Amino acid sequence: MPLTPDDVVTKQFQHVRFKEGFDPDEVDDFLDEIVVEWRKTIAENEELKAKLAAYESGETPAAEAPAETVVSEVPAPVETPAPAPAPAAAGDPAAASAGIIELAQRLHDEHVAEGKAQRDQLISEAQTRAAAIVAEAEAKGRDEIARLEKERAALEARISELNTFERDYRAQLRSYIEGKLRDLDTTATPSGSTPVSAIGL
Repeated sequence: MPLTPDDVVTKQFQHVRFKEGFDPDEVDDFLDEIVVEWRKTIAENEELKAKLAAYESGETPAAEAPAETVVSEVPAPVETPAPAPAPAAAGDPAAASAGIIELAQRLHDEHVAEGKAQRDQLISEAQTRAAAIVAEAEAKGRDEIARLEKERAALEARISELNTFERDYRAQLRSYIEGKLRDLDTTATPSGSTPVSAIGL
C-alpha cells in the first residue's frame, strides 16, 4: 500500500525488553518500505519528465507548420512555464520524501549507535566480572594448595614420628624378649638336674 508522510509520523515501534530503544529489525523493515516508496516516486518522476519531453517535442513540429514566424515565438512561452511547474510539483514530494528518509536514517543510526554502546558496556562488564571470578578462583586455588601443603607437611611429620616410634618399640620389644630368653636360659640350667617326678608330673 502507498506510504504517506502521516504513516511515518504515526508509525509506532515496539519497545524491546531489557534495553531502551526500538527493535532494530522493525526499524530496518520500515526503512525498507520507505526506500521502496521513494524509488517508486523517483520512477514516477522520471516517467513524468519523459512524458513532458515527448509532449514538448511533439508540439514543436505542429507549431512550425502554420508559419515560420510563430515557430520562434511558441517554444519560448511553452518551454518556460512547462518545466518550471514540473520540477516544483515533483520537488515538494521529493523534498518531503528526502526529509523522511533522512529522519529515518538518523533514527536508525542513533539506535544502532545506542545498541553498540550497550553492547560495548555489556562486554566490558562481562570482562570485568570474568576477571574478578578468575582472580577469586586463583586466590582460592592458592589458599587450597597452601592448606594441602601444610596438611602434607603435618602428615609427613606424623609418619616420621610413627616410624621412629616403631623402631624404638621394636628395639624395646627385641631387648625385652632377649632379656626374657636370657632369664629363661639361666633359670633352665639349675632346674635341669631336678627330676621330673619331683616336680609332680
